[in-house]
Amino acid sequence: MRYKQRSIWGALFCGTAVILGAFGTHLLEAYISAKALQSYEVGVRYQFFHGLALLFLSLEKNPFAKRTAFLFVIGTLLFSSSIYGLSLNYSSIEWLSKLLGPITPIGGLLLILGWVNLLIGYLRS
Repeated sequence: MRYKQRSIWGALFCGTAVILGAFGTHLLEAYISAKALQSYEVGVRYQFFHGLALLFLSLEKNPFAKRTAFLFVIGTLLFSSSIYGLSLNYSSIEWLSKLLGPITPIGGLLLILGWVNLLIGYLRS
């Protein structure tokens, strides 16, 4: 993933996290349970933090940053979007819950692998 792409994904994740956070705070509060809202907020938080990380990675020219950025983008898309889907009361639809449920930990694993890759890259450089 090139520097410019990392910046675009980072800005996109941060900007939409702010929008989704406001949406959750001002609109969803009346429609979903407190527990579902809490899960939703976790998705927003992870999306924002990894967006910031991508913006910082756009300054890196090491090859490990490219791999890390790829893991962060795919991991964030899978992790946060599956949490949004599950928390927006779609979990009552059994087939959708079965589909989205396993996606969350896969996304989380990719995020963890991204951070491990980043650490290894810094240790080697």
